[in-house]
Amino acid sequence: MNFKRFLPLLSLVVVPCLAQAPSSTAENVTRATLANGMRVVIIPNKLAPAVTVEANYLVGGNETPDGFPGMAHAQEHMAFRGCPGMTADQTAAIYALLGGEDNADTQQDITQFFATVPSGDVDVALRAQAACMSGIDDAQSEWDEERGAIEQEVQRDLSNPTYKFVSQMNATMFAGTPYAHDPLGTKASFDATTGAMLKSFHDKWYSPSNAILVVVGDVDAAKTLEEVKRLFSAIPNHSIPARPTIELQAFKSETLNIDSNLPYVLGFIAYRMPGTDSPDYAAAQILVDVLASERADLYGMVPAGKVLAAAFGLAETYRKAGVGYGVVALPAEGNVEGAMTEMRQIIEKYATDGVPADLVDAAKRSEIAQAEFQRNSIPGLADVWSAALAAEGRNSPEEDVDAIRKVTLADVNRVAKQYLSNVSTISAILKPAPSGAAVAAKGFGGAEQVTSAPTKPVVLPDWAAGPLATIQIPSDSIAVSDTKLPNGIRLIVRTDRTSPTVTLTGLIEHNSDLQTPSGEEGMGSVLGELYSYGTESMDRLAFQKALDDIAANESAGFQFSLSVLKEYFSRGVQLLADNELHPALPEQAFEITRGQMARYVAGNMESPGYRTTRALDIALVPAGDPILRQATPDTVSKLTLDELKQYHAETVRPDLATIVVIGDVTPEEARAVVEKWFGDWKASGPTPNTTLPPVPENKPSAVNVPDNESVQDQVTLAEQLNLNRFDPDYYPLELANHVLGGGFYATRLYHDLRQVNGYVYSVDASLNASKSRASYSVEYGCDPQNVSKARAIIVRDLDQIRTQDVSDAELLQAKAMMLRQIPLSESSEDAVAGGLLGRAEIGLPLDEPVLAAKKYMALTAEDVKNAFAKEIDTGNLVQVVRGPAPQ
Repeated sequence: MNFKRFLPLLSLVVVPCLAQAPSSTAENVTRATLANGMRVVIIPNKLAPAVTVEANYLVGGNETPDGFPGMAHAQEHMAFRGCPGMTADQTAAIYALLGGEDNADTQQDITQFFATVPSGDVDVALRAQAACMSGIDDAQSEWDEERGAIEQEVQRDLSNPTYKFVSQMNATMFAGTPYAHDPLGTKASFDATTGAMLKSFHDKWYSPSNAILVVVGDVDAAKTLEEVKRLFSAIPNHSIPARPTIELQAFKSETLNIDSNLPYVLGFIAYRMPGTDSPDYAAAQILVDVLASERADLYGMVPAGKVLAAAFGLAETYRKAGVGYGVVALPAEGNVEGAMTEMRQIIEKYATDGVPADLVDAAKRSEIAQAEFQRNSIPGLADVWSAALAAEGRNSPEEDVDAIRKVTLADVNRVAKQYLSNVSTISAILKPAPSGAAVAAKGFGGAEQVTSAPTKPVVLPDWAAGPLATIQIPSDSIAVSDTKLPNGIRLIVRTDRTSPTVTLTGLIEHNSDLQTPSGEEGMGSVLGELYSYGTESMDRLAFQKALDDIAANESAGFQFSLSVLKEYFSRGVQLLADNELHPALPEQAFEITRGQMARYVAGNMESPGYRTTRALDIALVPAGDPILRQATPDTVSKLTLDELKQYHAETVRPDLATIVVIGDVTPEEARAVVEKWFGDWKASGPTPNTTLPPVPENKPSAVNVPDNESVQDQVTLAEQLNLNRFDPDYYPLELANHVLGGGFYATRLYHDLRQVNGYVYSVDASLNASKSRASYSVEYGCDPQNVSKARAIIVRDLDQIRTQDVSDAELLQAKAMMLRQIPLSESSEDAVAGGLLGRAEIGLPLDEPVLAAKKYMALTAEDVKNAFAKEIDTGNLVQVVRGPAPQ
């Protein structure tokens, strides 16, 4: 457990500090405004044969009618229910055949629809977007079916304590403005919403002049613009209503006390900050970065042993205001009030006395450097441009970076004093509430017999049927160098000139369940925390400053990484190697971390999340299996520093290490740098076993894990399979899984559970296979009264795959999804590096996606049925439910 990364709010609500800009010149960007007012921006990017199409409508939670805060969100959902010339089933089938990489989101002032598709299919994606600008099928019958799904999305978020905090915070801090409610919506308002109301909302706000279309990827800009004009120019424009005014009011400080299902207590202090329209916005971003720095006093509470984690970030960013927050995490029984008092004093001192000049300089370097990395992802770059143009009202992301360059120390100190000193705040304490231990269920509830047949094939409109009728095996476009260094390191390098950056990611094959000595459970987690304390030659602060000086991001451990500008690649690898091979492991830090970990483990073992995972493991593997080993407060408290150093020496070894380097570097350059800094790394002792033994199939069981803070049940159905990743049956099982899921309404589980019945918001079916084991699982969230109903549908759908041939259309669609996902998996450098590293770790060929594509293309419906019948037994499913007891 990495304390710096486990805070759930950071993934739930924190937004990027600013929309970073690529270092592209104006001539690389094609802009146009159509006669009907729609703005178009096209940014070519040759990273991969993929394109992201992102339609941004300048309407969101701000524009919703009084009493209906989720109207914009509901309209976003309904776009997937059909548009002119494209029914709901056709919409789902089109995007599934394009690779299944499409989605949408609703924010406070924008609604976005985005899809990443193979570059050869961009015209189909544009046609689909144009259809929904023309109109959306808001028929009452369609809304009656979709209402259940969106209400389950609400139930999911209401089960999250950090969402409850943010919601209550906004209601107080922004009372009397649209910011007081987020665009999610409420069950009560959705129950009162009608299809006619949704149509009226679309007719008011979905106008070409109220939209910005962003296209990024491997395109010919001129040809793409002509196609955009052909498809969108005929859509009539109309005026839109006046937008609500935002008049911020003073608010009184308040402290919220919220029961939590997390394994630790969180303390928040939230401040109202400048919005993106403010001339102080850029200085505020730098201020946030300074306060969040690991060299700043707030984070200093962690190595002092006062808190498990401390951070500062942004919870909300609107045009007229934002929200900055400080947060500390403590063990479940920790003195959070005292820690919050100290956090407030630290922030007040910075606001009163000023922030360190070198931290301001470091923050500016980091923000400007990150602008280069944004080019390394096609969908990421589309998000950056969409945020800048649609959410912030800029002409380009470069405006944000220019503003960052101009920020001075005086600007940051002035903003700190104005927004952080002697101001009203909203504080919150999220404290774990007892929920009870897992209990064996008496059965699976009243699951009725469900026998309906699969849906009929979908006939696509002509404009989609032709281009999507043929699927081809992609060529292996990832040219890599793959070598073994003298000390055993496997080095994989891919040269990519998209930006002047280099990313290194690596791993050391390791399994703590097999490699940790008996009685020392928790050793690996303690070691992982200690890497942040510097190296034998540099203490914590000196090491972090060295990273700041080159604007690098680095992490060490059994999984390690480095992101750095090309000019600093060698220095970055030097720092990474020093941290990985020669961590400081200071005695005082060890004692503090060991105590923190023991207290965290005590709270974690009482949490619903841990109990759910534990119940699933116990149900799936036999007693005595290595994965059932668990750290306890006792095992962690007894660890010694000598034992930890020995563990590091035995497990951190080059003969089990793989390093992937991708970016503006040749294989020869990368090898020279890696050998220079990692070349002296030697393995000691025999090579350890890191592969778990095979396990037998499990027996069926059912367990309920109480979670008093959840209003929705989270359900996992799973079983252990008698195969591994190298079994030939893996491929037909994976193909079957894409008949069941991955393509929204075009696949059986989504169609049956969400589109038809509205029982769930999402359902995920997964085949997880390793060198020696495999399991199959289906996960969904629903109301307690629908747990058994949803399970019955899932079992029916699985059994139909086992006993009946899938249709030709379904088989073609599943193959198309899997094959078209290959170029999409190359649409960011991080995805490419992750794929290469994952295949190397398990022992697959680096060109496995193309080899697998050939196998998928050769599979028949009978192959799929036979493999599913052989490997999947719905009678063996384990059911674990977290939340209220199923009814």
